Amino acid sequence: MINQRIVLASRPGAAASVDNFRLESVPVPALQEGQVLVRNHYLSLDPYMRMRMNDAKSYAAPQAIDAVMVGGTVGEVVDSKHEGYRSGDTVVGMGGWQEMVVVDARVPGSMRKVDATQVPLSAYLGAVGMPGVTAWVGLNHIIAPKAGETIVVSAASGAVGSAVGQLAKAAGCRAVGIAGGADKCAYVVNELGFDACIDYKAHRDFKSLAAALDQAAPNGVDGNFENVGGLILDVVVSRMNAFGRVALCGMISGYDGEPLVLSNARLLLTQRLKLQGFIVSEHMALWPQALKELGGAVASGKLTYRESVAQGIAAAPEAFLGLLKGRNFGKQLVKLI
Repeated sequence: MINQRIVLASRPGAAASVDNFRLESVPVPALQEGQVLVRNHYLSLDPYMRMRMNDAKSYAAPQAIDAVMVGGTVGEVVDSKHEGYRSGDTVVGMGGWQEMVVVDARVPGSMRKVDATQVPLSAYLGAVGMPGVTAWVGLNHIIAPKAGETIVVSAASGAVGSAVGQLAKAAGCRAVGIAGGADKCAYVVNELGFDACIDYKAHRDFKSLAAALDQAAPNGVDGNFENVGGLILDVVVSRMNAFGRVALCGMISGYDGEPLVLSNARLLLTQRLKLQGFIVSEHMALWPQALKELGGAVASGKLTYRESVAQGIAAAPEAFLGLLKGRNFGKQLVKLI
């Protein structure tokens, strides 16, 4: 049995490129006691992967050269030497950029079973997976919204941002999205139910973007769920009300080395703002409640989502580079089967 996988061939100089990846074909090893063989159906592509390609200080160890790229996966058990799993079980885990993975099921948290009858399997990598939990944790436990407040979300059409806005609306807030392009903004307002959305591609400088935010958030900003950083964070901070809260989830605008300038940093003091970076894997105690609520919301249709799907493991590098440039619409996946 042959497994196709993508490894990190080299570290990016500045911008990542397809040359940083290599497609390999390797035999699937025989299972040992306690191990499970999973055929991955979908691979999740996420912005955090770009940071891990660098050999730099971060919250996680750098992606190793010549090792399979890290990534969340959902799939089906095809063989098992662990009493807790059997052929046909659907599971979610960190299977990486590959078609098949051998998992030591004795390791706590290595994977978990999921029910694909009520929630589509792919959603366990999006709205009912790490992105959805990221939205839930950042909104509820850092921003802690109150009814009537204004919450601004960057990358609003993406897997995390789309969930943040819908959860904010359910909490009785005004939800303002920031996204790239008229189509994405129309989706954010018309399908996700945000109150307003700003097309940052139509507002390339501070003054223009600030004027658009003033119109979309006339009462100022109480909470900001930040996925982009750079100019967008700079503008939003300038419009924040006293005791505003920023959940700093990502800074994708700087992942290829661009400077991340915060010209209004003094407002952190004068407006008594809270700015907290967070990594969702450090909040595992909150995951069961988050997943239960998110799964129920997706199953009932109260939480909607959109997916961009690339076909085949060989398509993963290009799809990933497209994600970093905002070419995806919603959650970026690779279909492996």
